[in-house]
Amino acid sequence: MTEDVLTRPAPEPDVVVSWGPGPDDVAEVQLGGDDRPLVLLIHGGFWRPQYDRRHLRAMSHALAAEGWTAAAIEYRRIPGDPDATLADVRVALRVVPVELRGRHDGRVVVVGHSAGGHLALWAASVAPASGLAATVALAPVADLAGADRELLGSGAVHDFLGDAASSRIDLDPVRMVSAMQPVTLVHGADDDVVPPRQSQAYVDAHPTARLEVLDGTGHLDLIDPLSAAWPGVVRAIAEALEPQESAPTPS
Repeated sequence: MTEDVLTRPAPEPDVVVSWGPGPDDVAEVQLGGDDRPLVLLIHGGFWRPQYDRRHLRAMSHALAAEGWTAAAIEYRRIPGDPDATLADVRVALRVVPVELRGRHDGRVVVVGHSAGGHLALWAASVAPASGLAATVALAPVADLAGADRELLGSGAVHDFLGDAASSRIDLDPVRMVSAMQPVTLVHGADDDVVPPRQSQAYVDAHPTARLEVLDGTGHLDLIDPLSAAWPGVVRAIAEALEPQESAPTPS
């Protein structure tokens, strides 16, 4: 597990987009080409206040080097107040693509990691980004009830919701309506922070979603451009934009 990605020095953002007066009303942007989709990143950290967008700077820089403009959004992380988090994500996904008009081709890929993967899957179902073309969830907390039962993140789900997962089934991706746009999940086979069964539960509930499990890969490898898993992450983002094969029509 590449723990140092959380603190490793990385370039400052090229642009900071702000949409309100609060310290969390911002997105950090690394500029890539204007002829490719915008990648909107949602950071993880089990929805806890000590983890913020800055640990995705290395990832944003690497994606920009691949040709994508990448914007890492922030959101409030207040234990027991999930609706503040969701409100911020909803606004960011609506506003940031518009604020960056001309820096991308009009399409948006939302990429979330861990708790950010949960938020990306939630948004894909009920609050899609402006111009959403695809969603990619990296090691997502996709099954809140399962994560709550297993006390993932030392009880992170209960801390986030302020109650048991059963109190907010409207926020549990495996129990929500399927997204209208393509959804891809990528999970490390060796992830012992958010186990791969979290992603498997999602694709079991939403069979049109695609799941790729990467061997020899841990939780933080998926956001680390120096990891062996990184080319697989880049490939998954690119392939998420490719046309999906249609299911055969019954004769």
